[in-house]
Amino acid sequence: MVEEYNLDTNVVTRRAWRCNKQLKDEDKWDVEIGDPQPIYNKEENMMIRENSNQPFISRRITKTNLEWRIRNLPYSIETYSVMADRDSRCLIVRTTNKKYYKKLEIPDLDRLNLIPEQENVSFSHKFNTLIITYKKPKKLVEMEKTILEEIKQVQPKHQQDMNNCKPS
Repeated sequence: MVEEYNLDTNVVTRRAWRCNKQLKDEDKWDVEIGDPQPIYNKEENMMIRENSNQPFISRRITKTNLEWRIRNLPYSIETYSVMADRDSRCLIVRTTNKKYYKKLEIPDLDRLNLIPEQENVSFSHKFNTLIITYKKPKKLVEMEKTILEEIKQVQPKHQQDMNNCKPS
């Protein structure tokens, strides 16, 4: 796992998990927080490619909220519903015209064994982007504070220090 923090706001800006299956495979990362990595075409002669207008999700964290942004959703705000599902422990996004359905997992709550609550969910729609915010429970805020205190004790490596590293 790799995390990137904004030292001005003390918030995680990117969290990714390495998920290689074989030793010689290219590094594949499952991005939990932040924008997904762009997919480049290794072979320019591919005939089938994912549409660039396909909805995609990015996840962000603020000091008080968990936030998901689903881009390329053109419908009006009245079309969407976002429900906290206690059984599957996720948020369910759906449209009344049945054009979009997605389950958004909340790994931060799963780590603390918390169940999502509907009163913490709010959403808005701007510029073809559905913005879903979930207010953080107090237990999650306290856990993030303790993790941040631990991280502040770690001294970051600067680029000059890395140049002195000699691989074996």
